[in-house]
Amino acid sequence: MTIEVGSRLPDAKLMTMTAEGPSAIQAADFFAGKTVAFFALPGAYTPTCSARHLPGFVEKADALKAKGVDEIACLSVNDVFVMGAWGKDNGAEGKVTLLADGNAEFTTAVGLTMDGSGFGMGTRSQRYAMVVKDGVVEHLFIEEPGAFEVSSADHMLEQLG
Repeated sequence: MTIEVGSRLPDAKLMTMTAEGPSAIQAADFFAGKTVAFFALPGAYTPTCSARHLPGFVEKADALKAKGVDEIACLSVNDVFVMGAWGKDNGAEGKVTLLADGNAEFTTAVGLTMDGSGFGMGTRSQRYAMVVKDGVVEHLFIEEPGAFEVSSADHMLEQLG
């Protein structure tokens, strides 16, 4: 079942790259007590993800924070090393936290997997965005396959008023 507005996010182990190296974090701990602009995408270094999705949130980080967002996070079904390098390559440090869902545990739990095996990518995340307040989904924007409209930083800013 796909997660819905009003649902609490599932707890799953995610990974993030720190100055000390890979670090595990529980989703419940990451989202607790704050408002998070959260978006997920099929893969680091893939065309739309690299050209528009992540860069849009990096560029609009200050505007999102001015609307009450405490943290911005990007999730992909990639390993933590790829996510760390991709974040560095896109100037995300201090703006967007890159979260690796290497085994697709979180993605599966929210019901937003996609089959990328036709492209040699296996199970991946659908493209979506949400506003999460203290672990509960307040806004949810799921893209149609192949689209990039409702999960953008600009669309999220419009929805936050």
